[in-house]
Amino acid sequence: MSNEAVADYAAQTSFRRQVKSGKGVWIAAVIIGLWALVMSYAIGFYRLDFYSPITYLLFLLLTHLYTGLFITAHDAMHGVVSTNKKLNEWIGRICCILFSFNFYDNLNRKHHLHHRFVGTDKDPDYHGGNFFVWYFHFAKQYVNIWQILLMAVTYNLLKLVLPMANLIVFWMLPAVFSTLQLFYFGTYVPHMGEHAPENIHKSRSQQLNHWWAFLSCYFFGYHYEHHNRPGTPWWLLHKEKELSQR
Repeated sequence: MSNEAVADYAAQTSFRRQVKSGKGVWIAAVIIGLWALVMSYAIGFYRLDFYSPITYLLFLLLTHLYTGLFITAHDAMHGVVSTNKKLNEWIGRICCILFSFNFYDNLNRKHHLHHRFVGTDKDPDYHGGNFFVWYFHFAKQYVNIWQILLMAVTYNLLKLVLPMANLIVFWMLPAVFSTLQLFYFGTYVPHMGEHAPENIHKSRSQQLNHWWAFLSCYFFGYHYEHHNRPGTPWWLLHKEKELSQR
């Protein structure tokens, strides 16, 4: 066995140990907890002021945390949040509900079709059109009437006790912008255009830059690495990228 193969085996063993240690559950709890804490402050206590930089910082933070909820649900679909299957699934379901009442089972089924048929007509995430046409196709795959109704009912109940403007700016809009973030960095850029025949995952990966990779989409710009080893949780994808650079 070559030195590179030995190093790769050692790294994968280390990754599995970290998942088994329960670290993924704690990371998921931090993301859910931060989302709930920042959201509670933003919609319940913050006096909205469009001249204050705090407004925009809160908006960007909530957009990033919404993305974190989805990425955590995504990891649950690959069974890497927890080795306890029920706990893993419930964390995924909770994250989906918090992210604008998404349905975990629907996302799970379609995401595995994406991995199985990546870049083909059977891939629900793929479309050959331009950015806007592709985004519309992408959104249509996952948004349904029940989700819209639940959002509408929740909004109309919350606005009875919370400022309507705060709900729009901090509860609704960050979720919309998060879908754009997820689509652009996690689907469009990695899968658009032609790929070399030997690229079996039909995916490209952004250049190594861990700070930008985390801020842009929780390391999912390292997309080839995700498709190559879908059992790697998001918080270890940067290690996969480092291995692929050898």
